[in-house]
Amino acid sequence: MASVTGFRLPHFLELNSHSRPQYRFRVHNSAGTGGDPAVLSSDLTMVNGDSNSGVRKRELQINHGNGRLKPEVEDKKKNNKLVKDDVEESLEPSWDDGYGTETVKDYFDAVEDMIKPDGGPPRWFSPISCGRPLKDAPILLFLPGMDGTGMGLTLHHKALGKFFEVRCLHIPVYDRTPFEELVKFVEETVRLEHASSPKKPIYLVGDSFGGCLSLAVASRNRSIDLVLILVNPATSFGRSQLQPFFPILEAMPDALHPTVPYLLGYIMGDPTKMAMVNVETKLPPIQRYEKMSQNLTALLPYLGSLADIIPRDTLLWKLKLLKSAAAYANSRLHAVKAEVLILASGKDNMVPSKEEAERLKKSLLNCTVRHFKENGHTFLLEDGISLMTIIKGTSKYRRSWRHNFVSDFLPPSRTEIDYAFEQVVGLLRIGTSSLAYSTLEDGKIVKGLAGVPSEGPVLLVGYHNLMGLELYPLVEEFLREKNVVIRGVAHPQLFVADSGSSSPEFSMNDWFRVFGSVPVTPSNLFRLLSSKSHVLLYPGGAREALHCKGEAYKLFWPTQPEFVRMAARFGATIVPFGAVGEDDLVELVLDYNDLQKIPVLNDYIRELNRNAVKVRDGSDEEINREDLFIPGLLPKIPGRYYYLFGKPIYTRGREESLKNRENANEMYLQIKSEVENCLAYLLEKRENDPYRNVIDRTIYKAVYGSSKDVPGFDP
Repeated sequence: MASVTGFRLPHFLELNSHSRPQYRFRVHNSAGTGGDPAVLSSDLTMVNGDSNSGVRKRELQINHGNGRLKPEVEDKKKNNKLVKDDVEESLEPSWDDGYGTETVKDYFDAVEDMIKPDGGPPRWFSPISCGRPLKDAPILLFLPGMDGTGMGLTLHHKALGKFFEVRCLHIPVYDRTPFEELVKFVEETVRLEHASSPKKPIYLVGDSFGGCLSLAVASRNRSIDLVLILVNPATSFGRSQLQPFFPILEAMPDALHPTVPYLLGYIMGDPTKMAMVNVETKLPPIQRYEKMSQNLTALLPYLGSLADIIPRDTLLWKLKLLKSAAAYANSRLHAVKAEVLILASGKDNMVPSKEEAERLKKSLLNCTVRHFKENGHTFLLEDGISLMTIIKGTSKYRRSWRHNFVSDFLPPSRTEIDYAFEQVVGLLRIGTSSLAYSTLEDGKIVKGLAGVPSEGPVLLVGYHNLMGLELYPLVEEFLREKNVVIRGVAHPQLFVADSGSSSPEFSMNDWFRVFGSVPVTPSNLFRLLSSKSHVLLYPGGAREALHCKGEAYKLFWPTQPEFVRMAARFGATIVPFGAVGEDDLVELVLDYNDLQKIPVLNDYIRELNRNAVKVRDGSDEEINREDLFIPGLLPKIPGRYYYLFGKPIYTRGREESLKNRENANEMYLQIKSEVENCLAYLLEKRENDPYRNVIDRTIYKAVYGSSKDVPGFDP
């Protein structure tokens, strides 16, 4: 491998005030490496001179070899900015993840200066836009695709930088390091980091070619705790749709090569998806289309710069490198012991990623797959779901040897909240137009959540509606009014990897995890209450959510009052609540009893539940039936969802008395009675709501504006 002593700083060109922003690189000399210190410590600052838009700077911290990156604090001190000694340890919900603020144009702007010949070897850099991560954050090493620049995470820097120490591998354009040498280079960094923090996992995010590199490193380091996130891994390069094109490329004269990047640009990614990155979903369709068209028009000229990023000789070298990388990785799949997450695009025109993901899943010991059917090969540069959201939703984020649903939970960002409630459950949200009421200390019922304590630990105990339809408005209401994430304890089957699907996409189950749901176990309830969380508990569980005809708003609670004693152990406040509206949304036409009478469906339900996780002991068949199934439902003209939170029940100061089973059972029956009273109250009062019907609500919003809340009944 080339020595770092030969590294020279890139030559920069001055731009006029109308040019795109330029970039600052901070270069650090690694311990034990050579080179001219005067050169290696230089700062080069280049800024846009446009006084109207202000000065914009982009900084990249570069590390040669495998030395530790130095904290980027000097310039902050020079600017008299406050630099905290300790990194903030927690985030509030709705934090800014920056997704959508950087676009593909920023990617091309960033790599323009990085691709100039500098004579240097492959190296690590840390984008300053990632910021400083939270305390005890694991390290994330990004291994790039064919471009080799290391800027493939441009859209995700800010979000990933909150929770990881991000380093990106940069392979200079004219570097010709063989694949096995690149493996050794990454491997050395992995081993150094493991020696420094042996209890932390090390994340390898491999994009295309980087996926082969990640697998190769993992196969050689089986004793190190690695988490691999492979984005359209090029292990299927031998089956690439472009194989017939490669001999033609080798024979193509240099004069025709500038046309190749345009072809590759369309093959590798979807320009339309790239142009949609910063287009707000809240815009009207016509405005969204206009914004996308403007972005696409501005983006197309940048595709020509691919000829500079991947010149002809470099492209031919990269194709040979890809071939050897795929062969190397495939021959060692059996040796990979790491935890693996594969993200596969459905419109990948470069390699057959969808089929390859399923093949790798069968070959690897601990592998999870998520498919994204509308994305192309350059998934990380296209509009969609943030990479950090995917990591959270698949429970892959952890700071120690095992994922902890409580201590490793990261609150949802503003982008995640907007996406989930506008794109995922948008129609239900609009159709239900929910109303929440709560009970104050004096027994007065008021609109809103004023009667629910803002400080935890709080245990919300209620009735589970059909298919859990009440969950989504409930979670949003707490976020909107109290900025509180309610941590639901859910059926463990929801957390079984890829359960029920041979080709799983990022689904509702993943969003449950993003918003803090955990498997219902005593240990998880213990951890949540000890962390002073707002915990959502449905004692009726799946039996209530999958109830039969004629059982609407009927409680199916077990006889054990264990959650009362657990709540008392931490002095938690218990808030009973009721939710009604399922019968205003859907009609139950095929319940469990009906499905059991249909031979084919009967067999399907039995097979589905054969290996399903069981929560209850089954001593009372009527209460404890846990068979999971999908009932037959017919939609109705939407009515409305209503919530009533009863008067809080305090356990603080009663810890000793509630250890007694009789006392705990008495409180348990009180809570159950309060839930039934809340349901009865709402069923009666909703008859007085003049806007219970969706048509009336739609007319109200048309007259008074869509941003105005539609009123309901007076409590």
